Amino acid sequence: MARTSVTSGVTPAVTPGAVSRAVTPGAAPAGRLTAMQGTAMYVGAVLGTGVIALPALAAQAAGPASLLAWLGLVVLSAPLAAAFAALGARHPDSGGVSTYARLAFGDRAAVVVGWCFYFAIPPSAAAAALFGGEYVAAAVGGGTGTATLTAAGLMAVVTVSNASGLRVTGRVQLGLAGLLVALLVVAVALSLPHADVANLRPFAPHGWTAIAPAAALLVWSFAGWEAITHLAADFRRPARDLPRAAAAAVVLVGVLYLSVAFATVAVLGPAAGAARAPLGDLLALGLGGNARLLAAVAALLLTLGAMNAYWAGAAKLGAALGRDGALPAWLSRGSVAGEVPRRSLGVVAVLSFLSLAVVYAAGTGIRPLVLMTNGSFVVVYAIGVAAAIRLLPRGRARAAALLALVAVALLVAASGVYLVWPLLVGGAALAYARFTRREAAVPAGVREKETVPADH
Repeated sequence: MARTSVTSGVTPAVTPGAVSRAVTPGAAPAGRLTAMQGTAMYVGAVLGTGVIALPALAAQAAGPASLLAWLGLVVLSAPLAAAFAALGARHPDSGGVSTYARLAFGDRAAVVVGWCFYFAIPPSAAAAALFGGEYVAAAVGGGTGTATLTAAGLMAVVTVSNASGLRVTGRVQLGLAGLLVALLVVAVALSLPHADVANLRPFAPHGWTAIAPAAALLVWSFAGWEAITHLAADFRRPARDLPRAAAAAVVLVGVLYLSVAFATVAVLGPAAGAARAPLGDLLALGLGGNARLLAAVAALLLTLGAMNAYWAGAAKLGAALGRDGALPAWLSRGSVAGEVPRRSLGVVAVLSFLSLAVVYAAGTGIRPLVLMTNGSFVVVYAIGVAAAIRLLPRGRARAAALLALVAVALLVAASGVYLVWPLLVGGAALAYARFTRREAAVPAGVREKETVPADH
């Protein structure tokens, strides 16, 4: 999952008329992005750090039957991507899902979306850092201790980088996405000669019901279809280019994910579920020698690039939420373009290190962090798809949104107990919004009372 999605922010508080003017359907922004460039950005947004570890976690949960979870999510991605592309084409605005939620359901829904994104970052940051750490541990040894220390180091680097105002450019991010694609292609191509169909039997060693938990894990790898909606206004022709880019990206991402998942299961066999660095193991079979070290270096670069992107976006999101009254105003410093949101970044960093410490102390591994994050993304998707059904006109776009609603409903069912986290976050967001409105109303009422003449 590319963590680009976390740059989704709540748009500045403005009047309803201003909102409608900002996202007027059919507006023709003077953007420069083409459909091909949009496809590359989609691939970079969706094809993220999860693919370096989740094939093994899914195989652990469902065995070879995890391939059905991968296939199901590829199929379900099509209407989901189409629905968000249609929203972006019709309402090209940088607010993305939060804008659609506000237009369809009001400010409360937009606040819930903002909070779910913001407080999904700490567990997802710890998980992403551990993905990279596992590859280092597989290459140099040291087990959980090495992985955790590496993860802490990665988080420290991106914290200092963002606090200093440094940014990884869009070209570098796309270059890192290209590195990931190359790594996947090489790993699959070199390892497939070692595949054995016997490794596909028994196909469902943990029962068919295990496919749902595997799918809940894999949401991480498919989150990001909403990310490019924030750039809809930057396309030359959003109504034409955005849907084309989304369709091409679904095919490319689907082929890559299914190829890696099949290679992991068919080549590694029963050992796939215990693999800490599955791509490293595949490369080791194909290349031999120090291939795991090569995979570790690539994993670290990919992880750093992804973490830098979504920590920067999360910090800005927190500042925007503070500016708009959805979080304490103390966090608002840095919300202006060009400023560094160090306070919000500090909150993200502290909560991320806390998540890492809890996981290390409890010995639970990466899985709970991934599922907590995925639960938040599922809730955001549910709100976004519901907004699409309400905002899009009758026709193919709304039909895609209805199919996407079915997909999200299945993901909600698969998420199970891990929906508790986003529900708690959403409830806290609504409670905070209600509290701040009440606090703002009290001084106004006092002032009104004080201006009433005594003889009244």
